[in-house]
Amino acid sequence: MNLSRILAVVLRQFFLIRGSPSRILPMFMWVMIDMILWGFITRYLNAFTNSGFDFVPALLGAVLLWDFLTRVMHGLTMAFFEDVWSRNFLNVFATPITISEYIAGLVLASITTSTLGLIVMVLIALGFGLSFFVFGLMFIPFLLVLFMCGIALGIVGISVVLRLGPAAEWFIWPVPAMLSPFVGVFYPLATLPIWMRAVSYALPPSYVFESMRSIVHGGRPSLLALAVSAGLALVYIVLAGWFFNRTYRYAVHVGLIARYSAETVS
Repeated sequence: MNLSRILAVVLRQFFLIRGSPSRILPMFMWVMIDMILWGFITRYLNAFTNSGFDFVPALLGAVLLWDFLTRVMHGLTMAFFEDVWSRNFLNVFATPITISEYIAGLVLASITTSTLGLIVMVLIALGFGLSFFVFGLMFIPFLLVLFMCGIALGIVGISVVLRLGPAAEWFIWPVPAMLSPFVGVFYPLATLPIWMRAVSYALPPSYVFESMRSIVHGGRPSLLALAVSAGLALVYIVLAGWFFNRTYRYAVHVGLIARYSAETVS
């Protein structure tokens, strides 16, 4: 892959964001609202209950991690949608850039935007008393697994829009919310019915949040479970890349790209 072409995709996203406050604000606004809202909820719970349990790492930490995954996915899909909305997608592939270089550029752009969002979330969380020393060095593998999951979901989302057309973007936004009940962001997987737990075991984030709760309750996270989650995330990234490549080739073969329309879903 040609690094200059990959960086060209990132540079285009930088110019778009730099010149538009309407693009900058959503990068921080939703995560700020979530963190502030849950920050006050955890304060209220700590003040209201006499159990001695600290809700800050259990709830606010969970919100931070889940919002990070969501930001990674949406950062990737938004970078793609910018080319779709501006009718620039065909122009991109009129250049020598390859599909792998284009996706790599979108991923790199997503890393940048999600990292900025993570910094904002961490600063707000610190203001509400969340100490990351609670999680220790395990916070890093937690983020890595969730990052890989966000990339896989983003690539699948791009593939769906590429296959069905720009109007299908409304299928993509609610994906993280649809997955959240299965991964146990705020509660142990044991509270779920058996059929939902079966789905949870196939989702890498569920292992992350179970390990996080284990740490909060004074236990030790399962390194085997984290290894399984990382392995599953890698498998999903490979499958997502394969799915996108097949979808792209199909769209080129039957002419779907040339017939892109924001008003129809084919």
